[in-house]
Amino acid sequence: MGSDTTVTVYYGPLPWFEKQLGKGARQYLLDAVNERDEARRRIRHTVDGQETAEEEPAAPRPDRLIAMSSDYASVHEHAITNFAGLVREIRPKQLLLHNPPEAIHTQLDRVFKTKVKSFSYPVVTRDTLIKFRKGFADHLVGQRAVRDRMLAALYPLTTDRRSKPVVLMFYGPSGVGKTETAQLVNGLLGGKLLRKQFSMFHSDKFASYVFGGTHAESSFARDLLDRSSGVILIDEFDKANSVFHSAFYEVFDEGVFEDKNYRVQLGPALIICTSNYGSEDEIRKALGDALYSRFDALIPFAPLSSTEIKQVIDRLVDSHFGALSANEQAALNSDEIKSLLHARASGTGNVRKLGKLVDEVISLLLVREVLRDAPRESDEIGTKDLA
Repeated sequence: MGSDTTVTVYYGPLPWFEKQLGKGARQYLLDAVNERDEARRRIRHTVDGQETAEEEPAAPRPDRLIAMSSDYASVHEHAITNFAGLVREIRPKQLLLHNPPEAIHTQLDRVFKTKVKSFSYPVVTRDTLIKFRKGFADHLVGQRAVRDRMLAALYPLTTDRRSKPVVLMFYGPSGVGKTETAQLVNGLLGGKLLRKQFSMFHSDKFASYVFGGTHAESSFARDLLDRSSGVILIDEFDKANSVFHSAFYEVFDEGVFEDKNYRVQLGPALIICTSNYGSEDEIRKALGDALYSRFDALIPFAPLSSTEIKQVIDRLVDSHFGALSANEQAALNSDEIKSLLHARASGTGNVRKLGKLVDEVISLLLVREVLRDAPRESDEIGTKDLA
């Protein structure tokens, strides 16, 4: 029966799984499957009157057979539906699976001795709140009301009573700090931020990504399993077609996301959705009451004032200036650059655009300095069209 195979299922990010494996001998599932298929393709001929060759010895039994989360995409569909039979045939002493599809886990539970180990995701603590309050002004200009609303929204995650995610909607104009706020929280917790931009998915691909397609296709559920962070950022949530809203009811309510192939229990994570909605009424009309009511808080981000835009420019210039070489810094005057940009970018409240503008102005001035002694063309480089 092969029931003496011990099976351990690991749910969590790949680096953590690698650490769990340690330094012992390894054989990978795909290699074992390929060896089995190669043996099956060999054809044995027998001729009357000749001695029959001895049978080839059976492949040695693997001590530790390992399947990574990306391996299942390379296994045929019929092998997924009869995965327990595949394991019986290979007969490993230990089978170690990383983030398998739910169908595989269910099969193995019925046949083998199965254990489950799960990664402990970073969680918000009281210390996180203190660091967030202290560090907010260093990362963002303005948005004082956002800081206070965020502290209130994060507090439930610090209690043992919370076993499901806190779900937030950030709304307001582009480039005023929504993504940066999510990155700030994630930086305090650790791990690589799981960030998905829903505007990048077209309807046909998005359907299989959210609801699950074949086990070989990428999916939101598998990305959730592979993540290392306690923060999940869904950028441009307003760009998703309303037909996909139902996929988020259970995860926003109970912290469970389930598609055709995977089931993910998120626990006390932080889910942040960003959008360019202008008001709560607009959010309610666009998303409908069923989804609107599932957000724990809707946090508005205000446009930057002219004074705040100048503060952003000063920070960006200082940051870019600090990355230059000593020779490049000697060729420029940071105060003059700030004054130039204050005059020409006062109406640009998008921090990303301001960052690109600072890059362009500094590069333009450095090019000017490099070419100062070279023969001049008829048209000079100028900064009048930069703003």
